[in-house]
Amino acid sequence: MVEEEHPARLKSVSKRTAATGFLGPATLVVTVMLAAPLLLLLRFSLNRFDIKELMIETVTAENYLRFFTDPFYLGVLRTTVLVAVTSTVLCLLFGLPLAYRLARSQSRWKSLCMLAIVLPLFVGSTVRMVGWMILFAHGGMLDSAVRWVNGVGLEVMYTPFAVVAGIVSINLPYVVLTIQSAIETIDIRIEEAAQSLGAPPGRQFWLVVWPLALPGTAIAGILCFILAMNAYATPYLLGGPRFQMMAPLLYWEFSTNNNWPFASALALILMSTTLVLTACSNLLIPRRYRA
Repeated sequence: MVEEEHPARLKSVSKRTAATGFLGPATLVVTVMLAAPLLLLLRFSLNRFDIKELMIETVTAENYLRFFTDPFYLGVLRTTVLVAVTSTVLCLLFGLPLAYRLARSQSRWKSLCMLAIVLPLFVGSTVRMVGWMILFAHGGMLDSAVRWVNGVGLEVMYTPFAVVAGIVSINLPYVVLTIQSAIETIDIRIEEAAQSLGAPPGRQFWLVVWPLALPGTAIAGILCFILAMNAYATPYLLGGPRFQMMAPLLYWEFSTNNNWPFASALALILMSTTLVLTACSNLLIPRRYRA
């Protein structure tokens, strides 16, 4: 018995060694390429900014204190989180039924429906936002249609609703495709067994499909939340100058003010907030359902 286990152990060790040899260099390159810019941002964020000399090398927490003691910047962060959470919830509410219907569909039109979902991804987000601007603008299609119905226009442009609608339109295909792939891995015979035991369709979904699809749904929600937190073109074009979110503010500090130390601090705060909230979202999933 010992002689049989010894070759198996050697074989397992050789497999791990081979895997390490293949993945080790790529992992090292990715780690360095990710860590080096972050360390550079951290070093820049500890510098001081001067209008004449621009960036002065020193070690100070002035940029972080400026952010966390100024109500304006805290309000921008709060707005960014609220928009990201709202967009994520809406994407999940709209995407889950659509993904389930696509995953269980046996129609010959399924491929066409999949193409309709994937097709917007071939168009840049900026181009799509221009389309939303045409729709929401004063005198645009939506405003003209509402004005024709009741004589009063509908001002949607440069509002939080316009920003959330734009973000949802961009992130929804990612959510649908992610959840659909998770549901397709669930054996349909499990649902058929629940149906044969007398469970109605709604009960089948919540007691059978939902727990099994929850890890994939969580991944879709996390992906949507990260994309919404870092959205730039949508709040810039649909929100206007008065609607501030972190990504446009960060770019403005970099390009217009040339305040690289404070912009670096903004970038690290945005990334840290996104990572912390993403990690905390894992606590919402029951332990037995976590992937």
